[in-house]
Amino acid sequence: MKTLITGGAGFLGLHTAHCFAQNGWEVIVTDIADFFEEEFPKGTKYFRHDVRDREGLDKILKENPVDVIIHGAAALPLWKPSEIHDINENGTRTVLDAAKAAGIKRVVFISSTAVYGVPDHHPLFETDQLIGVGPYGESKIAAEKICESYRTKDFCVPVIRPKTFIGTHRLGVFQILYDWVESGKRIPMIGNGKNRYQLLEVDDLADAIFLGATVNAEKANDTFNVGAEKYMTVREDMGAMCDYAGNGARPWGTPAKPIKFFLIIFEALGLSPLYKWVYGTADQDSFVSIDKAKKVLGWSPKYSNAEALIRSYKWYLDHKHEIAQGTGITHRIAWKQGILAFFKKFM
Repeated sequence: MKTLITGGAGFLGLHTAHCFAQNGWEVIVTDIADFFEEEFPKGTKYFRHDVRDREGLDKILKENPVDVIIHGAAALPLWKPSEIHDINENGTRTVLDAAKAAGIKRVVFISSTAVYGVPDHHPLFETDQLIGVGPYGESKIAAEKICESYRTKDFCVPVIRPKTFIGTHRLGVFQILYDWVESGKRIPMIGNGKNRYQLLEVDDLADAIFLGATVNAEKANDTFNVGAEKYMTVREDMGAMCDYAGNGARPWGTPAKPIKFFLIIFEALGLSPLYKWVYGTADQDSFVSIDKAKKVLGWSPKYSNAEALIRSYKWYLDHKHEIAQGTGITHRIAWKQGILAFFKKFM
């Protein structure tokens, strides 16, 4: 069996490639990002390809027939709004059209729980109202609707909605957190940290994707929330990571409204890497029901929030000297802290 993973050179693509390879599949990766062959399963093929390029994808699929496509390519929230909509919506349609033309009967689409916006109740179920926050959330809703329109009894399009996922090789905004923890700083939380914010370990997400690709098509042709099964409050989960660090780092509550006000200004001035979806919901409850994925797909997450944070932090400590810095367009590099580095001095 063979799979093609779009956006596969990134953080999620790396873990998904290993998951499929461990289950005996051959893996093909497409991406516009650089590919580090030594990190991927032996024999992984890589093609530099923009997911919106239909002709290029047709050629890849003709020369490298696959059984399933995992569509993970997406523009992240700090991209230009026009690019986010174009890549996340038109790119999805291109992948689905190319798959059908190539006779591929299943495409697994990786969406996001950002499609729920800032809800007024928890847990969230797959049937809840979709209200996207910003271009990213809006584009994911539009892409999901495109996927739904392609579903038939002969063309299976599972949609996976993951919570914020972390794990080995995860950097981006989380590297800023790890850096502050390693420095033994007070770690500012937006609000008092008594809210519950569900995360997800990336290997658990890769397992859910694999099940979406392999479970009976009639069952899998649906939409599924995935997140950690065990999670506590933000203060407790972050405190567990600080306790592991053992250097005096500790969670520190802040007044949510004024902190958000200043973060809005810093974002507008280009002084902070934190975007609205990061800080706008950080003081709110945010968790989904995973009952459907457990029942229908037979999925069962292995890691709690605290275990996922510690696992990711340990990897950061082991690899921090290899880490490159850049802007917030990928989760596999460390984002520049901007004005946050100034405030770090006083924590």
